[in-house]
Amino acid sequence: MRISILAVKLNAIAASLCLCVSVSGAEREPLELTVRGEIEDSLRKGITPVTLKGFTGESLSVLRFDLEALGCEIVAEDRAAYVISGQNSDTLEGRVFDRRNKDQQILAKRYKGGSARVQAHTFSDAIVDKIIGPGMGIARTKIVFKVDTGRAKELYITDYDGHNPVRVTSDNTIVAAPTWVPGKLALYYTSYMRQNPDIFFHDLSTGRRQAIARYSGLNTSPAVAPGGNKVAMILSKGGSPDVYVSDSDGKNLKRLTTTRGDESSPCWSPDGQRICFVSRESGRPRLYTMPAYGGKMSQLRTAGVSTVTEPDWAPDGKTIAFTSQYRGGFNICTIPAKGGTATVVAGGEDPSWASNSRTMIITRRIGGKRVLSLLDAKTKRVKDIRKNFAGSCSQASWAK
Repeated sequence: MRISILAVKLNAIAASLCLCVSVSGAEREPLELTVRGEIEDSLRKGITPVTLKGFTGESLSVLRFDLEALGCEIVAEDRAAYVISGQNSDTLEGRVFDRRNKDQQILAKRYKGGSARVQAHTFSDAIVDKIIGPGMGIARTKIVFKVDTGRAKELYITDYDGHNPVRVTSDNTIVAAPTWVPGKLALYYTSYMRQNPDIFFHDLSTGRRQAIARYSGLNTSPAVAPGGNKVAMILSKGGSPDVYVSDSDGKNLKRLTTTRGDESSPCWSPDGQRICFVSRESGRPRLYTMPAYGGKMSQLRTAGVSTVTEPDWAPDGKTIAFTSQYRGGFNICTIPAKGGTATVVAGGEDPSWASNSRTMIITRRIGGKRVLSLLDAKTKRVKDIRKNFAGSCSQASWAK
Protein backbone atom coordinates (compact mmCIF):
# COMPACT_ATOMS: atom_id res chain seq x y z
CA MET A 1 0.00 0.00 0.00
CA ARG A 2 2.85 2.37 0.84
CA ILE A 3 4.40 2.01 -2.61
CA SER A 4 1.03 2.53 -4.31
CA ILE A 5 0.60 5.77 -2.40
CA LEU A 6 4.14 6.76 -3.37
CA ALA A 7 3.47 6.15 -7.05
CA VAL A 8 0.28 8.21 -6.90
CA LYS A 9 2.05 11.09 -5.18
CA LEU A 10 4.97 11.11 -7.59
CA ASN A 11 2.80 10.84 -10.68
CA ALA A 12 0.41 13.54 -9.47
CA ILE A 13 3.07 16.17 -10.04
CA ALA A 14 2.81 15.65 -13.80
CA ALA A 15 -0.93 16.30 -13.75
CA SER A 16 -0.68 20.06 -13.21
CA LEU A 17 -2.57 22.10 -15.80
CA CYS A 18 -0.79 25.01 -17.44
CA LEU A 19 -2.57 27.70 -19.51
CA CYS A 20 -1.09 30.95 -20.73
CA VAL A 21 -2.92 34.18 -19.94
CA SER A 22 -2.21 37.68 -21.17
CA VAL A 23 -2.12 40.51 -18.62
CA SER A 24 -0.45 43.84 -19.26
CA GLY A 25 1.97 45.39 -16.81
CA ALA A 26 1.60 48.74 -15.12
CA GLU A 27 3.77 51.66 -16.18
CA ARG A 28 6.78 52.25 -13.95
CA GLU A 29 9.53 54.81 -13.76
CA PRO A 30 12.69 53.95 -15.74
CA LEU A 31 15.47 52.34 -13.74
CA GLU A 32 17.97 54.82 -12.37
CA LEU A 33 21.50 54.29 -13.65
CA THR A 34 22.87 53.47 -10.18
CA VAL A 35 20.17 50.86 -9.55
CA ARG A 36 20.63 49.40 -13.02
CA GLY A 37 24.33 49.04 -12.31
CA GLU A 38 23.66 47.26 -9.01
CA ILE A 39 21.25 44.90 -10.72
CA GLU A 40 23.71 44.05 -13.50
CA ASP A 41 26.45 43.47 -10.92
CA SER A 42 24.20 41.02 -9.04
CA LEU A 43 23.32 39.18 -12.23
CA ARG A 44 27.01 38.77 -13.09
CA LYS A 45 27.46 37.08 -9.70
CA GLY A 46 24.60 34.69 -10.44
CA ILE A 47 22.18 36.48 -8.11
CA THR A 48 18.85 37.40 -9.72
CA PRO A 49 17.00 40.16 -7.81
CA VAL A 50 13.23 39.73 -8.04
CA THR A 51 10.17 41.01 -6.23
CA LEU A 52 6.94 39.10 -5.48
CA LYS A 53 3.57 40.87 -5.47
CA GLY A 54 0.03 39.71 -4.81
CA PHE A 55 0.70 36.12 -3.69
CA THR A 56 -0.34 34.94 -0.22
CA GLY A 57 -0.10 32.01 2.16
CA GLU A 58 1.42 28.73 1.04
CA SER A 59 1.74 29.85 -2.55
CA LEU A 60 3.91 32.78 -1.48
CA SER A 61 6.13 30.70 0.81
CA VAL A 62 6.66 28.04 -1.87
CA LEU A 63 7.55 30.63 -4.52
CA ARG A 64 10.02 32.32 -2.17
CA PHE A 65 11.71 29.03 -1.28
CA ASP A 66 11.95 27.83 -4.88
CA LEU A 67 13.31 31.11 -6.24
CA GLU A 68 15.85 31.56 -3.44
CA ALA A 69 17.07 27.99 -3.92
CA LEU A 70 18.00 28.88 -7.53
CA GLY A 71 19.99 32.01 -6.70
CA CYS A 72 17.20 34.59 -6.72
CA GLU A 73 17.08 37.29 -4.06
CA ILE A 74 13.74 38.74 -2.99
CA VAL A 75 14.13 42.53 -2.94
CA ALA A 76 12.03 45.70 -3.06
CA GLU A 77 10.46 46.41 -6.43
CA ASP A 78 12.68 49.41 -7.17
CA ARG A 79 15.78 47.19 -6.93
CA ALA A 80 14.45 44.16 -8.82
CA ALA A 81 15.43 42.97 -12.27
CA TYR A 82 12.09 41.17 -12.55
CA VAL A 83 8.68 41.78 -11.03
CA ILE A 84 6.64 38.63 -10.41
CA SER A 85 3.01 39.47 -9.71
CA GLY A 86 -0.21 37.53 -9.49
CA GLN A 87 -2.86 36.09 -7.25
CA ASN A 88 -3.87 32.74 -5.83
CA SER A 89 -6.98 31.04 -4.52
CA ASP A 90 -8.17 27.80 -6.13
CA THR A 91 -6.35 29.03 -9.22
CA LEU A 92 -2.88 30.54 -9.36
CA GLU A 93 -2.25 33.27 -11.93
CA GLY A 94 1.14 34.84 -12.38
CA ARG A 95 3.06 37.18 -14.65
CA VAL A 96 6.71 38.19 -14.96
CA PHE A 97 7.89 41.62 -16.10
CA ASP A 98 11.44 42.53 -17.13
CA ARG A 99 12.20 45.90 -15.52
CA ARG A 100 15.40 46.33 -17.52
CA ASN A 101 13.43 46.17 -20.75
CA LYS A 102 10.66 48.76 -20.24
CA ASP A 103 8.67 46.41 -17.98
CA GLN A 104 7.99 44.06 -20.86
CA GLN A 105 5.83 41.11 -19.85
CA ILE A 106 7.87 37.99 -20.59
CA LEU A 107 5.73 35.29 -18.96
CA ALA A 108 2.07 34.76 -18.09
CA LYS A 109 0.67 31.53 -16.64
CA ARG A 110 -2.53 30.25 -15.09
CA TYR A 111 -2.78 26.99 -13.12
CA LYS A 112 -6.02 25.34 -12.07
CA GLY A 113 -6.30 22.01 -10.30
CA GLY A 114 -3.91 20.26 -7.96
CA SER A 115 -2.69 21.57 -4.63
CA ALA A 116 -1.43 25.08 -3.96
CA ARG A 117 2.08 23.63 -3.56
CA VAL A 118 2.01 21.94 -6.97
CA GLN A 119 0.69 25.10 -8.63
CA ALA A 120 3.40 27.26 -7.03
CA HIS A 121 6.17 24.75 -7.83
CA THR A 122 5.01 24.59 -11.44
CA PHE A 123 4.95 28.38 -11.76
CA SER A 124 8.38 28.75 -10.14
CA ASP A 125 9.85 26.26 -12.60
CA ALA A 126 8.40 28.31 -15.46
CA ILE A 127 9.87 31.50 -13.95
CA VAL A 128 13.32 29.99 -13.44
CA ASP A 129 13.40 28.49 -16.93
CA LYS A 130 12.54 31.92 -18.33
CA ILE A 131 14.80 34.24 -16.34
CA ILE A 132 17.75 31.96 -15.50
CA GLY A 133 17.81 29.43 -18.32
CA PRO A 134 15.95 26.53 -19.96
CA GLY A 135 15.90 23.37 -17.85
CA MET A 136 17.01 25.15 -14.68
CA GLY A 137 13.72 24.66 -12.80
CA ILE A 138 13.83 21.74 -10.35
CA ALA A 139 10.92 22.46 -7.99
CA ARG A 140 8.92 19.38 -9.07
CA THR A 141 11.75 16.88 -8.63
CA LYS A 142 12.22 14.23 -5.93
CA ILE A 143 15.02 13.18 -3.61
CA VAL A 144 15.65 9.95 -1.71
CA PHE A 145 17.74 9.80 1.46
CA LYS A 146 18.56 7.83 4.60
CA VAL A 147 16.98 8.68 7.96
CA ASP A 148 18.87 7.43 11.03
CA THR A 149 16.74 7.27 14.19
CA GLY A 150 19.33 5.34 16.19
CA ARG A 151 17.22 2.17 16.15
CA ALA A 152 17.24 1.73 12.39
CA LYS A 153 18.23 3.46 9.17
CA GLU A 154 15.45 3.59 6.57
CA LEU A 155 14.90 5.33 3.23
CA TYR A 156 12.43 8.12 2.53
CA ILE A 157 11.42 9.95 -0.62
CA THR A 158 10.27 13.58 -0.51
CA ASP A 159 9.78 16.54 -2.77
CA TYR A 160 13.07 18.34 -3.32
CA ASP A 161 12.23 20.78 -0.50
CA GLY A 162 11.53 18.04 2.07
CA HIS A 163 7.73 18.09 1.85
CA ASN A 164 5.41 15.12 1.24
CA PRO A 165 7.62 12.41 2.81
CA VAL A 166 6.95 8.76 1.96
CA ARG A 167 8.77 5.94 3.70
CA VAL A 168 10.23 3.46 1.21
CA THR A 169 11.79 0.75 3.40
CA SER A 170 10.80 -0.89 6.67
CA ASP A 171 13.72 -3.28 7.01
CA ASN A 172 14.31 -2.35 10.67
CA THR A 173 18.04 -2.46 10.10
CA ILE A 174 20.72 -0.50 8.24
CA VAL A 175 19.67 0.71 4.79
CA ALA A 176 22.06 3.04 2.97
CA ALA A 177 23.52 4.43 -0.26
CA PRO A 178 20.30 4.94 -2.27
CA THR A 179 20.46 5.98 -5.90
CA TRP A 180 17.79 6.54 -8.58
CA VAL A 181 17.40 4.74 -11.87
CA PRO A 182 17.40 7.57 -14.46
CA GLY A 183 13.93 8.31 -15.78
CA LYS A 184 12.23 5.57 -13.73
CA LEU A 185 10.39 5.18 -10.45
CA ALA A 186 13.03 2.80 -9.12
CA LEU A 187 16.02 2.71 -6.77
CA TYR A 188 19.13 0.73 -5.96
CA TYR A 189 20.45 0.67 -2.38
CA THR A 190 22.25 -1.42 0.22
CA SER A 191 20.32 -3.20 2.98
CA TYR A 192 21.40 -5.43 5.86
CA MET A 193 17.97 -7.13 5.96
CA ARG A 194 19.64 -10.53 5.38
CA GLN A 195 22.40 -9.92 7.93
CA ASN A 196 24.88 -8.81 5.25
CA PRO A 197 25.30 -5.58 3.26
CA ASP A 198 23.63 -6.58 -0.02
CA ILE A 199 22.57 -4.44 -3.00
CA PHE A 200 18.88 -4.40 -3.92
CA PHE A 201 16.90 -3.13 -6.88
CA HIS A 202 13.50 -1.68 -5.85
CA ASP A 203 10.74 -0.95 -8.37
CA LEU A 204 8.64 1.65 -6.56
CA SER A 205 5.74 1.43 -9.00
CA THR A 206 5.09 -2.23 -8.15
CA GLY A 207 6.85 -2.70 -4.81
CA ARG A 208 8.98 -5.51 -6.26
CA ARG A 209 12.57 -5.69 -5.09
CA GLN A 210 15.35 -8.15 -5.64
CA ALA A 211 18.95 -8.57 -4.57
CA ILE A 212 21.40 -8.04 -7.42
CA ALA A 213 24.61 -8.45 -5.39
CA ARG A 214 24.72 -10.87 -2.43
CA TYR A 215 28.35 -11.87 -2.37
CA SER A 216 30.32 -12.65 0.77
CA GLY A 217 31.55 -9.44 2.36
CA LEU A 218 30.72 -5.90 1.30
CA ASN A 219 28.18 -5.10 -1.44
CA THR A 220 27.51 -1.37 -1.53
CA SER A 221 27.55 2.01 -3.32
CA PRO A 222 25.45 1.15 -6.38
CA ALA A 223 25.67 3.76 -9.15
CA VAL A 224 23.45 3.51 -12.22
CA ALA A 225 24.73 4.31 -15.71
CA PRO A 226 22.93 7.17 -17.51
CA GLY A 227 21.11 4.71 -19.76
CA GLY A 228 20.02 2.60 -16.79
CA ASN A 229 21.41 -0.62 -18.28
CA LYS A 230 24.57 -0.90 -16.15
CA VAL A 231 25.36 -0.61 -12.45
CA ALA A 232 28.74 0.16 -10.91
CA MET A 233 29.27 -0.97 -7.32
CA ILE A 234 31.82 -1.71 -4.63
CA LEU A 235 32.33 -5.37 -3.74
CA SER A 236 34.91 -6.99 -1.45
CA LYS A 237 34.42 -10.52 -2.78
CA GLY A 238 37.92 -10.40 -4.29
CA GLY A 239 39.64 -9.59 -0.98
CA SER A 240 39.47 -5.79 -0.77
CA PRO A 241 36.79 -3.33 -1.84
CA ASP A 242 37.04 -2.89 -5.63
CA VAL A 243 34.94 -1.34 -8.40
CA TYR A 244 32.74 -3.74 -10.36
CA VAL A 245 30.20 -3.22 -13.15
CA SER A 246 27.24 -5.45 -13.99
CA ASP A 247 24.07 -5.41 -16.04
CA SER A 248 21.09 -3.79 -14.34
CA ASP A 249 20.00 -7.18 -12.93
CA GLY A 250 23.44 -7.98 -11.50
CA LYS A 251 24.44 -10.38 -14.27
CA ASN A 252 27.62 -10.25 -16.37
CA LEU A 253 29.64 -8.93 -13.43
CA LYS A 254 33.06 -7.52 -14.31
CA ARG A 255 35.81 -6.41 -11.94
CA LEU A 256 37.40 -3.08 -12.96
CA THR A 257 40.02 -2.45 -10.24
CA THR A 258 42.55 -4.77 -8.63
CA THR A 259 44.46 -2.37 -6.40
CA ARG A 260 46.06 -2.89 -3.00
CA GLY A 261 44.02 0.02 -1.62
CA ASP A 262 40.30 0.28 -0.99
CA GLU A 263 37.96 1.77 -3.57
CA SER A 264 34.66 3.54 -2.84
CA SER A 265 31.91 5.88 -4.13
CA PRO A 266 31.73 5.21 -7.90
CA CYS A 267 29.78 7.56 -10.18
CA TRP A 268 29.31 7.72 -13.97
CA SER A 269 30.15 10.38 -16.50
CA PRO A 270 26.99 11.67 -18.21
CA ASP A 271 27.97 9.99 -21.49
CA GLY A 272 28.38 6.65 -19.71
CA GLN A 273 31.96 6.22 -20.92
CA ARG A 274 33.90 6.70 -17.69
CA ILE A 275 33.56 6.05 -13.97
CA CYS A 276 34.92 8.32 -11.25
CA PHE A 277 35.67 6.81 -7.86
CA VAL A 278 37.83 7.12 -4.75
CA SER A 279 40.91 4.94 -4.26
CA ARG A 280 43.58 4.64 -1.57
CA GLU A 281 46.05 3.23 -4.09
CA SER A 282 48.45 6.10 -3.40
CA GLY A 283 47.86 6.07 0.38
CA ARG A 284 45.41 8.93 0.88
CA PRO A 285 41.92 8.80 -0.62
CA ARG A 286 42.15 10.35 -4.10
CA LEU A 287 39.82 10.73 -7.06
CA TYR A 288 40.39 8.52 -10.10
CA THR A 289 38.62 7.89 -13.39
CA MET A 290 38.78 4.94 -15.74
CA PRO A 291 36.90 3.62 -18.77
CA ALA A 292 33.55 2.18 -17.73
CA TYR A 293 34.33 -1.22 -19.22
CA GLY A 294 37.89 -1.58 -17.97
CA GLY A 295 41.28 0.00 -18.57
CA LYS A 296 43.85 2.23 -16.94
CA MET A 297 43.10 4.25 -13.79
CA SER A 298 43.91 7.97 -14.05
CA GLN A 299 44.26 10.12 -10.94
CA LEU A 300 42.38 13.42 -11.07
CA ARG A 301 44.22 16.51 -9.91
CA THR A 302 42.45 18.11 -6.94
CA ALA A 303 44.89 20.90 -6.11
CA GLY A 304 44.22 22.62 -2.81
CA VAL A 305 42.69 19.69 -0.92
CA SER A 306 44.01 16.38 0.35
CA THR A 307 41.53 13.82 1.68
CA VAL A 308 38.64 13.46 -0.79
CA THR A 309 35.59 11.20 -1.09
CA GLU A 310 31.99 10.97 -2.40
CA PRO A 311 32.32 12.31 -5.96
CA ASP A 312 29.30 13.11 -8.12
CA TRP A 313 29.59 14.03 -11.82
CA ALA A 314 27.40 16.96 -12.92
CA PRO A 315 24.84 16.03 -15.60
CA ASP A 316 26.34 18.54 -18.06
CA GLY A 317 29.66 16.70 -17.79
CA LYS A 318 31.70 19.79 -16.95
CA THR A 319 32.21 19.46 -13.21
CA ILE A 320 32.75 16.88 -10.48
CA ALA A 321 31.65 17.69 -6.93
CA PHE A 322 33.09 15.84 -3.95
CA THR A 323 33.62 15.96 -0.19
CA SER A 324 36.95 17.02 1.29
CA GLN A 325 37.99 16.79 4.92
CA TYR A 326 39.34 19.95 6.47
CA ARG A 327 40.46 20.45 10.09
CA GLY A 328 38.03 17.92 11.44
CA GLY A 329 35.14 19.15 9.29
CA PHE A 330 33.91 18.60 5.77
CA ASN A 331 33.61 20.82 2.71
CA ILE A 332 31.84 20.48 -0.62
CA CYS A 333 34.32 21.14 -3.42
CA THR A 334 34.21 21.15 -7.21
CA ILE A 335 36.82 20.62 -9.91
CA PRO A 336 36.69 20.60 -13.70
CA ALA A 337 35.84 17.09 -14.91
CA LYS A 338 39.41 16.61 -16.19
CA GLY A 339 40.88 17.71 -12.85
CA GLY A 340 42.34 20.97 -11.63
CA THR A 341 42.28 23.33 -8.67
CA ALA A 342 39.51 22.55 -6.22
CA THR A 343 36.95 25.25 -5.38
CA VAL A 344 35.41 25.10 -1.92
CA VAL A 345 31.70 25.79 -2.38
CA ALA A 346 30.28 25.24 1.11
CA GLY A 347 30.64 23.28 4.32
CA GLY A 348 29.04 19.85 4.10
CA GLU A 349 29.30 16.37 2.63
CA ASP A 350 27.51 13.84 0.38
CA PRO A 351 26.87 16.08 -2.69
CA SER A 352 24.29 15.02 -5.28
CA TRP A 353 23.65 17.14 -8.38
CA ALA A 354 20.22 18.12 -9.62
CA SER A 355 19.48 17.75 -13.31
CA ASN A 356 20.25 21.46 -13.87
CA SER A 357 23.98 21.02 -13.00
CA ARG A 358 23.74 24.07 -10.73
CA THR A 359 21.98 22.86 -7.58
CA MET A 360 23.14 20.16 -5.17
CA ILE A 361 21.56 18.43 -2.21
CA ILE A 362 24.15 18.08 0.57
CA THR A 363 24.40 16.90 4.18
CA ARG A 364 25.37 19.33 6.94
CA ARG A 365 26.11 18.60 10.59
CA ILE A 366 24.23 20.95 12.90
CA GLY A 367 24.09 20.48 16.66
CA GLY A 368 25.07 16.83 16.55
CA LYS A 369 22.46 16.04 13.89
CA ARG A 370 22.73 15.66 10.13
CA VAL A 371 20.36 17.76 8.04
CA LEU A 372 19.84 18.11 4.29
CA SER A 373 20.41 21.41 2.53
CA LEU A 374 20.20 22.76 -1.00
CA LEU A 375 23.39 24.31 -2.34
CA ASP A 376 23.44 26.75 -5.24
CA ALA A 377 26.90 26.09 -6.68
CA LYS A 378 26.98 29.38 -8.58
CA THR A 379 26.31 31.71 -5.66
CA LYS A 380 27.49 29.29 -2.90
CA ARG A 381 24.26 29.91 -1.02
CA VAL A 382 22.85 27.17 1.22
CA LYS A 383 19.18 26.67 2.07
CA ASP A 384 17.94 23.95 4.45
CA ILE A 385 15.05 21.76 3.34
CA ARG A 386 12.11 21.14 5.64
CA LYS A 387 13.26 19.52 8.90
CA ASN A 388 10.38 17.13 9.53
CA PHE A 389 12.30 14.02 10.60
CA ALA A 390 13.18 12.92 14.14
CA GLY A 391 16.48 11.38 13.08
CA SER A 392 19.53 12.49 11.13
CA CYS A 393 19.20 12.72 7.36
CA SER A 394 22.05 11.94 4.96
CA GLN A 395 23.14 10.28 1.71
CA ALA A 396 20.59 12.11 -0.43
CA SER A 397 20.28 11.26 -4.11
CA TRP A 398 18.50 13.49 -6.60
CA ALA A 399 16.15 11.93 -9.17
CA LYS A 400 17.35 12.58 -12.70
